[in-house]
Amino acid sequence: MPAARPRRTTASHRLGALAFAAAVLPTSVFATNGYFTNGSSIQSNGLGGAGIAFPVDALAGYINPAGIAFVGNRVDVGLTLFNPDRSATITGNQYGADGSYSGNGVKYFLLPEAGYTHQVADDLYVGLSLTANGGMNTGYHNNPYGAFGGQGEAGVNLQQIVLTPALAYKITPTQSIGIGANIAWQRFYADGLTPFAAFSQAPGSVSNTGYSSSVGVGARVGWNGHFGDNLTLGATWASKIPGSFNGYQGLFAQSGSFDIPANFGIGAAYRVTSGLTLLADVQRILYAETHSVGNPLANLLQGHALGSSDGPGFGWRDINIYKVAASYAYSPTLTLRFGFSHAQQPIPSSQTFFNIIAPGVVQNQASVGATWQASQRGEISFYYSHAFEKTVYGSSSIPAPFGGGEADIALSENSLGFAYAWKI
Repeated sequence: MPAARPRRTTASHRLGALAFAAAVLPTSVFATNGYFTNGSSIQSNGLGGAGIAFPVDALAGYINPAGIAFVGNRVDVGLTLFNPDRSATITGNQYGADGSYSGNGVKYFLLPEAGYTHQVADDLYVGLSLTANGGMNTGYHNNPYGAFGGQGEAGVNLQQIVLTPALAYKITPTQSIGIGANIAWQRFYADGLTPFAAFSQAPGSVSNTGYSSSVGVGARVGWNGHFGDNLTLGATWASKIPGSFNGYQGLFAQSGSFDIPANFGIGAAYRVTSGLTLLADVQRILYAETHSVGNPLANLLQGHALGSSDGPGFGWRDINIYKVAASYAYSPTLTLRFGFSHAQQPIPSSQTFFNIIAPGVVQNQASVGATWQASQRGEISFYYSHAFEKTVYGSSSIPAPFGGGEADIALSENSLGFAYAWKI
């Protein structure tokens, strides 16, 4: 027991350092599934984000809190370099907005992560994970809304960091249930959107007001069950996390409300051989239930001002995400991972004009990853993923008060991450 104490102290220091890093590093990103990240960790991203029934590291509690009962006592820390490519094209506009626009004001982002799990009793386990839930960032040096009166650069910056303390209990040696609290910190700014102020109930709180922050708490529950030697199933559900940006009461519906949507999913893992396991997950994100995200721009033409209860938003739909993956233990010290995910399109073709600042349109992502057992207690992991370029072509997308025409939006992404784990 005395020998274990220094390792726990060192682990807590490492986790605290990552928490500080998450607060100061530029973590604003687009993510593959709208603005949700595809996976919670380096290892899960190597599996294309799959893992509801296949916990692999100390961040498992964010995906499914029941999974922390099967990963052992460990600390994981990691960092991802993220490179999205955002762009928009406007055609047929009567006010002269036609042109191609690059949204890559910032090209690279760093995404930190950390997790800790520990068995505290015979069948009781605790975990703590810190991860970037997702976000959105665009920076247009050439303002696509300039023809309508927009001045300076245009873009938005949304950051979402989630801390998840979790508890899991083994109801049998092969079945566990878990519960966690998702404590989310968000902050947001918007620049160059002054043309929309004339349509807002709070014109001074639409754009260029600096960062506004919010903290909210939601719940996550999960189940993990092993059936025989080969099959594992899992299920998870996370509630909506309330949020509000007071500095943007004139932009987002319900006076600045910006909740993180509820989501849920199921997963399966099947061990084909002693080394090969195949995975499949299905996840659903309820974007449409968050008014600031789900309300369509058409609400503006129906007399609902920006920022009002039924004010216009980005018009995003609820989506399903389908993930398949393979984990292959090549040797006792090397595990290889492969994954692919497909998300339904959250942005309808009629909603592209407002989504120039939030083009979360990519749908397909492929990934590879690996973990090397570097020592008895340490392991090194990496992953690379590519979200294939997707363009959503506008259809009746620019309202008549803005001169009509069409707005097309496009996005692709590359991610490269590394992590280190200590088994304690």
